[in-house]
Amino acid sequence: MSKFKDAVVKVVRMIPKGKVVSYGQVALYAGFPRMAREVGWILAALKPGVNIPWWRVVNNSGRVSIKNSRYSANEQAQLLGGEGIDVGKDLTFDIEKYRFKL
Repeated sequence: MSKFKDAVVKVVRMIPKGKVVSYGQVALYAGFPRMAREVGWILAALKPGVNIPWWRVVNNSGRVSIKNSRYSANEQAQLLGGEGIDVGKDLTFDIEKYRFKL
């Protein structure tokens, strides 16, 4: 694994149930600011069954915006909803209400 990927995985594993962070937050907390897009690529490439709560990483505007993944935006919304995050039918939510900060 690369140093960046290792750092991303470490940060994502720290996000508690019922909380979310943005892709940019993950990049910043991992020590690689301005690499939000690359965080998305890493999460999209995860193998099935890997114990990393990828669904807790969302768009900074409070929107489920998953793309190019084996999972759909609706699946991510269901996983978030199962953790108590109130995701609307339009896949938006109040990110500040659920945002995790280190």
